Amino acid sequence: MPSTVYSAAIDLGATSGRVILGAWSKNRLTLTEAHRFPNAFRSLGTHDYWEIGTLWHEVQTGLRKAAAALPRGARLASVGVDTWGVDYALVNDTGRLVFPVHAYRDARTQPGLKHLANTRAALERIYAATGIPNVFYNTSLQLEEVVAHCPAVADLATRCLFLPDYLNFLLSGRMENELTVASTSQLLDVHTTDWSRPTLDHFHLPPQWFTKPVLTGTKLGRVRGLPELAGTQVIVVPGHDTACAYDAMPASPDGTDLYISSGTWSLVGFESDKPLLGPEALAARIANERIGDGRYRPLTNVIGLWMLEGLMKDFSARPQSDREWAALIAAAEKLPAAKAPLDMADPAFANPPSMKAAVDAQLKKRKLPAPKNLAAYTRLVCDSLGHGHAGAMRAFERMSGRTFQRILMVGGGSKNRLLCQATADAAGIPVVSFNLEGTAVGNLARQLIALGAVKDLATFRSHLGATLQQKIYTPRS
Repeated sequence: MPSTVYSAAIDLGATSGRVILGAWSKNRLTLTEAHRFPNAFRSLGTHDYWEIGTLWHEVQTGLRKAAAALPRGARLASVGVDTWGVDYALVNDTGRLVFPVHAYRDARTQPGLKHLANTRAALERIYAATGIPNVFYNTSLQLEEVVAHCPAVADLATRCLFLPDYLNFLLSGRMENELTVASTSQLLDVHTTDWSRPTLDHFHLPPQWFTKPVLTGTKLGRVRGLPELAGTQVIVVPGHDTACAYDAMPASPDGTDLYISSGTWSLVGFESDKPLLGPEALAARIANERIGDGRYRPLTNVIGLWMLEGLMKDFSARPQSDREWAALIAAAEKLPAAKAPLDMADPAFANPPSMKAAVDAQLKKRKLPAPKNLAAYTRLVCDSLGHGHAGAMRAFERMSGRTFQRILMVGGGSKNRLLCQATADAAGIPVVSFNLEGTAVGNLARQLIALGAVKDLATFRSHLGATLQQKIYTPRS
């Protein structure tokens, strides 16, 4: 094993992608952004699609830049891919696309979503089988719509590869489904690491499209078609970016940490040896997604800084720089805590024409006064988000029987002092915020473990935690 191991993380999000070069030496990980590029779906007629050819071109560009950034004589040991969940490519035996790559925000799933929601017995049966709630973006609903409206696709396609699977195929030539991204589909059996045949039958999907998912750490072969990466191993990492972000959390090995990946949305969850199922979990829309090693990652989605981003549009004096944002948060911190937090589950906050009007309407309905200025709205939203995080924590404690001792927070929200403190105050336990590139770090961690450069995830987390910048927010009485 060389003194420094170099690996590349292909980390694709729905609005941007990047290739990150990681260097592991003396139990320390150093990151270099080799390439960053925008990403967006495009509309054709009434449907939405990803520009998959453009994504692949940018990935190749990034890998070439990563290879060029290596010190003289060094080589790239491995590469791994993570993306957002649920979206897929339908291919034939040779890996050729036989259908355009849809984007998950396409409204084509709405009829199926409503039908399943109104069929209580089927809804409960599918949740018991898969542990995934009924959500508009689920792969199950997407594929059901394709098969129903384009039935010839069942004869053309022989495999369904989720986006990280498809990129792994383009890199290595090997077609495999990966477990964590498969678990976002509402098609995986919640009690095994294989597909739920009754669920596939319910959605009228050909079972031969899927093969039993492989676990994190599987080596797919060498990179093809890029001479600069000759000899570089393609390694399966958690294909779902949220699973990578959770892997990067420097968590306590005793399982007493709750995780929050805070950004536009707050993904609140924890690691578990068993899923959370039953009527209460279904009502709370708990998604039992998987960890790369096969265990569970029960999580719930709390509306996040989307609310604050939306409010900004209604104020001409909204912050335009980091300095102005810091000043706004400081002004909000000086105000009294909100006595009556907003109901964060209000569907009116999903995508309103005016977030301010939506907030004001809820307050008026509850006979509460509206905030007087932007700082007051900011205080209200951050306090309300803190209560939302705490509510999710208490629901998890009630359903799982465990007691959390800390909340670990990463993402954009971890830089918001007011939000972190509000979460600590509402939850009654410390919040630890980390300055961490979560998805890329988790991607690289799994590569390093597969290469034998790091013993296991607990060891990686221990080393990482010793080097991270962190801030602890203790709850105030």
